Amino acid sequence: MSLLEVRGLTFSYGDRDILRGMDFSAEANTVVSLLGPNGVGKTTLLKCICGINMPSSGSILVDGDDILGLPPREFARRVAYVPQNAGTSRTTVFDTVLIGRKPHMQWAMGDSDMDAAWDAITALGLEGIALKNTDEISGGEFQKVHIARALVQDPRLLVLDEPSSSLDIANQHRIMRTVSSLAKGRGLCTVMTMHDINLASRYSDVFVFVKDGRIHSCGGQETITPETIREVYGMETEVIEHRGRRVVLPGGDDDL
Repeated sequence: MSLLEVRGLTFSYGDRDILRGMDFSAEANTVVSLLGPNGVGKTTLLKCICGINMPSSGSILVDGDDILGLPPREFARRVAYVPQNAGTSRTTVFDTVLIGRKPHMQWAMGDSDMDAAWDAITALGLEGIALKNTDEISGGEFQKVHIARALVQDPRLLVLDEPSSSLDIANQHRIMRTVSSLAKGRGLCTVMTMHDINLASRYSDVFVFVKDGRIHSCGGQETITPETIREVYGMETEVIEHRGRRVVLPGGDDDL
């Protein structure tokens, strides 16, 4: 049984079908990238998986349990979500991370909650800024804070919306290395939307290409082909192998 199973998922806005019968699965210790151009349904699919949107039909199973019918507190113990643009505040890094323990807290915060928050801060290398307010830190640090907050929920499924957006190239790779190592080290399944295919290729295990509200293809490195890029993105490319990973090179200017 896969950690994550999406079965026959559909979603509509009024009479407009956005997602049409989506099916895919993913194991623990894997990073899944949802790929495709703007407007094809990636973000809608992500929001269905993390409980923001309620599908019209279908099911989402985590460890065999349909999570769509779970109470919010129990849902938050299974699935943690890191948005693309979270607002800063005058709250310290430590307190921001600690908020993630809310699904596990009883009447009051306990020592185990404090320990979990500090463990997540340490795992993300944030010890040196733990007492700073989140509006005083860099964009890369801020992204790590929200990943840490998601981790203290102790989820089985970690969901991220464009985790590398608005970051410089060095921080993009730092964040992606962190996401990949956490998935492997904690036995998580991580699902994220991505625009950069090459960044996804370097740090992901499973690639779900979305086209017109349907899954065009799903699999490992073998799914990244010039044919797939042409059919999904409408552009000509060359795909080469580099250190066991596929790299997509754009075609001529006439194809862009």
